[in-house]
Amino acid sequence: MTSTKTSTKSNFAPLFVDVAVPLGSYYLFKDGFGMSTFAALAWSSVVPAVRTGWCAVKERKTNGLAALILVVNVVSLALSFVSGDPRLMLAKDSGVSSTVGIGILVSVVLGRPMMTAGLKPFLVKDVAREAAWERLMGGTAAGSADFRRKERVFSVVWGVVLLGECVARIVGAYTVPVDTMVWLGSVVLIGAVAIGIVVGGAFAAGPMERMLAAEAEAAEETVKAEVAVAA
Repeated sequence: MTSTKTSTKSNFAPLFVDVAVPLGSYYLFKDGFGMSTFAALAWSSVVPAVRTGWCAVKERKTNGLAALILVVNVVSLALSFVSGDPRLMLAKDSGVSSTVGIGILVSVVLGRPMMTAGLKPFLVKDVAREAAWERLMGGTAAGSADFRRKERVFSVVWGVVLLGECVARIVGAYTVPVDTMVWLGSVVLIGAVAIGIVVGGAFAAGPMERMLAAEAEAAEETVKAEVAVAA
């Protein structure tokens, strides 16, 4: 039981530190402390900046999630200077989605699918599946190639969905009445997230979960057989 809790905490830790803390601190600074959007973005960039620098210097690797959030914040800081045209103000909001979408797709090309960090906690629910995940990702299980392919597909789906959401909001900003687009932009974002969940689940997360269960069950049967032979 303790091992399971430890595994779950270790899986969620990167998401909490690299995503939840920067986003949460942004809203805390902006809405809680009454800071300007620029100041809130600047201060919320501290954690991802430190994480990215620490990994680059000490661990000699790039922390994908932390780096992406940092880039998003930098883009948002730059776009915060854009003002005047209300349609341009609506269009600039899509800059975050496009940055995240491109970052996710680039991570797939580099062989380090960024959405895996968010997917793993929902698929790995116990020690047996943790071990199954490591075997499938490490190439020692029969279905490793297919499993890793599904892993890439999951990130591709989300990258494409976010880029599509970006395009839809830009088109809407210049074709739909401003008053309508103010609330429609949120609807588009919610719809994009729903599509990502459904499509990503059907083509990647669902099959990966079944493969994990099968691998964990196969490992359990192997152990039982070895015990029976030893007895």
